[in-house]
Amino acid sequence: MKKLPSTLPNMLIVLTLISVIAAGALAYVNEITAGPIEENKARTLAEGINSVLGVTDAQVQKTVTVQDANGNDVIIYATDKGVAVQAIDPNGFGGKLSVLVGFAEEGSIKGYTVLDHAETPGLGAKAGLWFQKGEKGDIIGKNPGEKELTVSKDGGDVDAITASTITSRAFLRAVNVAFHAYAGASATDGQTGASQQQQNVPEGSPEG
Repeated sequence: MKKLPSTLPNMLIVLTLISVIAAGALAYVNEITAGPIEENKARTLAEGINSVLGVTDAQVQKTVTVQDANGNDVIIYATDKGVAVQAIDPNGFGGKLSVLVGFAEEGSIKGYTVLDHAETPGLGAKAGLWFQKGEKGDIIGKNPGEKELTVSKDGGDVDAITASTITSRAFLRAVNVAFHAYAGASATDGQTGASQQQQNVPEGSPEG
């Protein structure tokens, strides 16, 4: 096969062909992986909802998105076994921290899981366990409607993760936001809190 002369037009043609082939390959890979990625996300969410509600087969009946005072989305999952709420705080030590919290009908915390974080391994990353039932920072059974959850350093009654006060504050703020969304929605639409209107919910306790 005769080699193309190394002229500018020929080089542009070759580069264009390479770009078209690469773009096509990326589009193909994206198409075949998009489905499995979405399935994995759905499975992870379903497992998280079951975990925070303490059940095994909760079925989401309605999903509603509201906004906190900073414009961050707070997602309410109304299921046949209770309500779980996903909220974030953008000001963790490493950035955004996202939690999913399950609430009993009166507003007490049934369970939680950390969905996403960028906290320091071995320190802030402990949030997934530190606040669980029986652990040092146990928040299970507490009702943020009776008293906002804050760390003891700020006058609250929750022990912060050792050497990770910033992470602890961010975590508790996210839980408080989740509660306010749950409480506000419950007042709007009874047990499930499934209002279709976007509404603002307060932020959690400010960091001191």
